[in-house]
Amino acid sequence: MPDPKTEELQLDEVQRELTERRQAQDAELPGEELAHARRADKHAYLREKLAERARSEDEVASESEGG
Repeated sequence: MPDPKTEELQLDEVQRELTERRQAQDAELPGEELAHARRADKHAYLREKLAERARSEDEVASESEGG
């Protein structure tokens, strides 16, 4: 099971990504839209990295339980 902190960080990144995507849709200027879209992409990337970290934590936990 991943560290609770990792799961909390993942949830934070999901919320931030969704917020930025909404702000990109609501942006009135193209520059604002692009800035929010880039921030959303950054949060998506961080969320993916945290998912990798969670999988790694799962692997370590299962290896230590098995042997």
